[in-house]
Amino acid sequence: MKKLLYLSLALACTVGFAQNQNQSEDEDKKDWGTLTGGFESIVQWYNDDTGLGKFAEDEHVRSNNYLKLDYNYGNWFAGIQVESYAPMPLLNYSPKLDDSGIAQYYAMYKTKKLEVTAGYFYEQFGSGLILRGWENRPLGINNSFRGGRVKYQPSNSLAFTGMYARQRDGFEVSEGEIFAFNSEIDLTNLFKLQTSSLSAGFSYVGRKEDIPEAVQNNDFDEMTNAFSARLDYSGNSFYSGVEYITKSNDIIVNSQRFIENFVESGNALLVNFGYSQKGLGIDATFRRLENMNFFSEREASGNVFNENIMNYLPGLTKQHDYLLTNIYVYQAQPAISVPDPSLLKYGEIGGQIDLFYNFKKGTALGGKYGTKVALNGAYWAGLKGDFNFTDRDSEVEFFGFGQKYFSEFSMEVRKKWSRKWQSIFYYVNQYYNQRFITDQRDIVKSNIAVVESTYRINSRRSIRAELQHLWTETDNKNWAGGTIEFNVTPRLSFYVNDIYNYGNDNEDEQIHYYNVGGSFARGATRFAVNYGRQRGGLVCVGGVCRFVPQSTGVTFNITTAF
Repeated sequence: MKKLLYLSLALACTVGFAQNQNQSEDEDKKDWGTLTGGFESIVQWYNDDTGLGKFAEDEHVRSNNYLKLDYNYGNWFAGIQVESYAPMPLLNYSPKLDDSGIAQYYAMYKTKKLEVTAGYFYEQFGSGLILRGWENRPLGINNSFRGGRVKYQPSNSLAFTGMYARQRDGFEVSEGEIFAFNSEIDLTNLFKLQTSSLSAGFSYVGRKEDIPEAVQNNDFDEMTNAFSARLDYSGNSFYSGVEYITKSNDIIVNSQRFIENFVESGNALLVNFGYSQKGLGIDATFRRLENMNFFSEREASGNVFNENIMNYLPGLTKQHDYLLTNIYVYQAQPAISVPDPSLLKYGEIGGQIDLFYNFKKGTALGGKYGTKVALNGAYWAGLKGDFNFTDRDSEVEFFGFGQKYFSEFSMEVRKKWSRKWQSIFYYVNQYYNQRFITDQRDIVKSNIAVVESTYRINSRRSIRAELQHLWTETDNKNWAGGTIEFNVTPRLSFYVNDIYNYGNDNEDEQIHYYNVGGSFARGATRFAVNYGRQRGGLVCVGGVCRFVPQSTGVTFNITTAF
């Protein structure tokens, strides 16, 4: 715990310095530049539970701690991120996060047209299908790049980015080298568009890694090349975009194991369009992924910690806010996987559509305060194809829909009854093919209903309550849940929630997953604490997921910015 103490002392010194800077005169600030930062600490104490069983790990107290400092002086920028995982990281975070120290650093020079960065940085080309480095601490993801990057914008219509890097891997970097270039071209003035805009983008990403000696078939190169082209249009109430990516031949890797004599290329297609006006909005997305998992190290393919992922392939479905709607969550299926003839996967094809409509005030359905309705539909299937086990070769139809993976329909109605009282009514119908998504046997067909109401006691206090129920005849059967939240002030709140698997055929697994907690915020600092049970399964943020085992314990969290 000494390392954690040193990190806390460093934070205290930093905050003190920042406060002194804030108290200085404007002239002093100009002379010394500007220092900003943030600190986050999550500490969990796991205990034995008669319902869930004895905690199997040796270390019951674990913590993740992050201190980020950024300094700016004129056109110069620099920063570091210090991280400590002492005595161990939280459950099911990567075992490579086993140290304390400076995890990231950077220096940058920036003018209106030129930006040069050395060290660690994040980058995204287009939608991220070809390249994206990002940080998501709840998921244990930090896929930043370490190397050099140059951005140049010669005019308002042109922007270029070039970079060379290796990718962060715990406290080290990957073996694979990354070469990348991106261009953004604004075509609005070229086509003399007055009330709309048109832009294009072209990208290249190369990953160079030595071919492992154990691989006998060398029908692929050290360098794997990917190219992207995209076009985006927006005007008046309509917008649309299309992006296509192609990836050169590379050996297929399943569950971090090379598939001998199996080499394939990859590609992706993303199409999006929408229409919006006052009171109405429609957004539709279609995506096709074939062998599009892209890692800075080949053997990292399929790792459960989301390490070394070079691109961004979220599950494109509605992002739910409730506990029971997040039990059967779809994850993108971009990889080719052929473990046996009954489980052949070549990628995914499908999409989703969102519809929003506001019934006006004073109408029959709008009532006094209006009514908001949101509909979402999503459908995902595997690509239709065939695999020759003798020749190790696959044939895949470009627009062929194969095995159904997932479908979902949801309807949300938001209704305000009075100045103090409002409700949400939510319904979800799901089809979840566990065999192809999580390697379990059941196909789950579920229905979920949620009722939520908020009552504002006064301008500072409110009470929110929700009831949930999930029906299904397979897997763990029916669930029920509920939440009560009391906002004492805008700074202080408390909550109690519980989900209960009362329909489980095994009575020993008819368990309450309860939680009680609260939070307090003052300025840019927030403290939170909760005690309860974590349901085992997928935890997802923005369509990207990680698996967490079930556990019981206390969680302390503090975040601050200065």
